[in-house]
This record gives sequence, C-alpha cells and structure tokens, in this order.
Amino acid sequence: MLNNLSQRLSKVIKTMRGQARLTEENTKDMLREVRIALLEADVALPVVRELIARIKAKAMNEEVIGNLNPGQALVGIVQEELTDIIGARFSDKEKEINLASQPPAIILLAGLQGAGKTTSAGKLAHYLVTEKKKKVLTVSTDVYRPAAADQLKVITEQAGADNFAMDAQAKPLAIATDALAHAKRHFYDVLIVDTAGRLSIDEAMMNEVAELHQSLQPVETLFVADAMLGQTAVQAAQAFNERLSLTGVILTKLDGDSRGGAALSVAYTTNKPIKFVGVSEKIDGLEPFNPEGMASRILGMGVIVALVKDVQKAIDVEQTQKLAQKMKSGNKFDLNDFKAQLGQMKNMGSFSSMLEKLPAQFQEAATKLDDEQAQKAIARTEGIINSMTAYERSHPDVIKASRKRRIAAGSGVPVQEVNKLLKQFEQTQAMMRTMQKGGLSKMMRALGGMKGMRGLGGMGGMGGFGGFGR
Repeated sequence: MLNNLSQRLSKVIKTMRGQARLTEENTKDMLREVRIALLEADVALPVVRELIARIKAKAMNEEVIGNLNPGQALVGIVQEELTDIIGARFSDKEKEINLASQPPAIILLAGLQGAGKTTSAGKLAHYLVTEKKKKVLTVSTDVYRPAAADQLKVITEQAGADNFAMDAQAKPLAIATDALAHAKRHFYDVLIVDTAGRLSIDEAMMNEVAELHQSLQPVETLFVADAMLGQTAVQAAQAFNERLSLTGVILTKLDGDSRGGAALSVAYTTNKPIKFVGVSEKIDGLEPFNPEGMASRILGMGVIVALVKDVQKAIDVEQTQKLAQKMKSGNKFDLNDFKAQLGQMKNMGSFSSMLEKLPAQFQEAATKLDDEQAQKAIARTEGIINSMTAYERSHPDVIKASRKRRIAAGSGVPVQEVNKLLKQFEQTQAMMRTMQKGGLSKMMRALGGMKGMRGLGGMGGMGGFGGFGR
C-alpha cells in the first residue's frame, strides 16, 4: 500500500537529514521531489498545490531556516501538514462513527458498483457488534445486482449481526422502510442500509439514493470509495456529497495495489473525514482511520500504535500473565509454553499485513512473505510437538535419537525437522532466560544471534519457525 509514495518521500526525508541547514535552494529541491511523489501517487492537483504551499511557508520560516537540525525540523513540518490534509483538522467527534440518535441509528452506505459497499456493510456490522457492543441489523436495497442480498446475508452472519430479508419484487424505498419498522419492533441499536451502485454516476442512481436519504434521515451517510480508483474515487465522492450531504468516507482496498492518491485526496476535496479504511478481505478488516498513523506510514515511520493494537487483540492476556509468573518463580520455559506462543502467533492472522504497519524499510519484507506458507509452518511445528509425550514436552532434555525418530514418524516429518524445532526451541529458551534476568540489551543481542530462525524478510530471529516464506 502507498509503496511508491512512501519510498519517494522517505528518500527525500533521508536526503534532507544530511543537510547542515535548510536553505531556500535545498528546500526548493525537496519540494520538487515531494510534488513529483504526490502526483505519481495520483493525488489530486489541488491537494498537491495546497500541501506544497503549506510546507514551503513553514519551511521558509526564519526559525526553521536557522535550525541546526534541519532534517528533524523538515520531518516535523511534512508530517504535520500531511496529517492535517488527510484528516487531522476534523474533530474527534467528526472522525468517529456517530450513533447518538434514537435507536435504531441509521447508517446509509452509498458508492459506485464494485467499490465494496456490501462487504463494508458486513465489516462495519462486525465492528459495531464487537467494538461498540451494539445490536445490528443490515438490509440490502440493491434490487438490480443478482445475489447482492444473499452476499450481504452471508457476510452479516459472519459478523455476528442480523440481516433483514428483502422482497426482491419491492422498490428500494419500500424495502428500507420495512427494515426500519422491523428494527424498531425488535429494538435494534443500528440499521445499516446497503444501496445499489452503478458502474458510473447516473441520474437514476442518484435519484434513488437521494430518495432513500431523504426518507430515512440517516445519522451517518458514508461514501464507500475504492482506493484503487484514484481520481475517479475522488470525483465520485464529490458528486455524491453534492446530493447527499455525506458525513464521512469509507476507503476500501488499501491492502491492494493502489497508488494511494485517494487516501490523500478524498477528505480534502469533499471536506468530509475518512472514518474507516478497509485493510484486508477478512471480516475484521475494517479499521477506524487514523490520520496521524497514515501520515507516519507514508513517511516511512511506521504505524506502531496500530500494530500494537493488532497484537493486543490476538494475545491471550491471561495466558501471557501465567507464563510471566511461571518464569518469575524460576520454572523453565518448556515446549508446552513454546506451543502456546505459536498459537498466539497464529491468532495474529496475516503476518504480511502486520509488517505493512512497520516503516518502509520493513514493508518490503511483507511482499516476500508467504502467509499461507507461514501458517503451514506453524501447523507443522505444532504437529511435531503434539507427537511428543507430556513428559517430553515438559522435559525436552530427554529427547534423544530414539525419541526423535518416534516423534518424526508420528508427525510425518523427517528427523531433521525435529532437530530444527529443538534448536529453535533452545534459542527461544535462551532468550526467555535473558528476559527473566531483566537484560533488555542482552535480549536484543540474543535476537540478533538467532540466525537459524529464517523468514520474515530477514527480520532477525523473529518468527521463522520452520522457515517461513520458503
């Protein structure tokens, strides 16, 4: 995502860090590179002009010009202005999903065909159910696209929400009205209305969605934009905003091969906040938009906060606390603990999507990592451990040649795989001992020395169980 833009801007920033002072000349060179990077990323021209003008005005400030650390000063300016352009100027209340209405709070989704409205409806339902603890009902008013209603029904079930079965012979407004009445009768907190799209903007579609908007009076009217469409997405957002008074945008397919211009342009040109972004095809692949995090990622600084949140979701806190207590009491880290850590890694889902949240230099690793192979490697490692006896898992030192042959036969792998696993376990055990002693610097050196644990694009010893990505 945003790979080319990130690489270009990171290069500019790195170059400027090497300058002794900011001058009019080197600032001019920097701005030219930034302009080219933005235009290549398909950022709308008015946005490019505004951003460049803002950066120039601040960079030419006497205080900044005289700064003895111009690189840092420049990074701060670029990040601040980029963050503001893509959404920081909106208040926290504007950026958040608004559910402050008499139930059910109605959320209307609009957009072009293929933008991901139906999928986003299901993902949004999942977000509201899991994060906001709301009782959610979805309904499709798309009477034109075959199986649109069935698709929404399936994804709604995955989300843990309910779906209102539409009458295929009814008009969109009648379907929506019936769904609203049902939502009121059964005390739903939220009603998500999925609308029909077209391949391009036409009057019939606009009239239909405008009629729904006028009748339902939704608390949120969200335009669903495909990030891969670039300027087309921006133009469509403007057209819908003129007719519907949008309250926000959902930007989809940010995990695809997009140049990213839409992410920087939509909020600015519509003057509406991006509220959610689609980051994967999974049901939980919809995240609240974070302008600060997006700006950091574009500039190659990573989005560590989002990464930490992902890890926190996947980690079993109780299990982690038990392990910490065990280590504290002096008990050894054994293969049962090793297997438990593997299980938590598996819960994290896509390793490549997590890597993309890291700075630009690590994002290349995401392209080289085969998630399917990584998950298979974890499953293979778990299979080997499952072929051991309870005593062997608790006392790995007893596993010698004859036991290795039995374990290999039981798990259907060569003896070499068992040896590799035990070697990796020993390395992890050594690292845990170092952590137990409180030596962070020692632990980092231990990580650097775990050469046998391959994968993850060469990220030290992290996560190479069984040779990820091979």
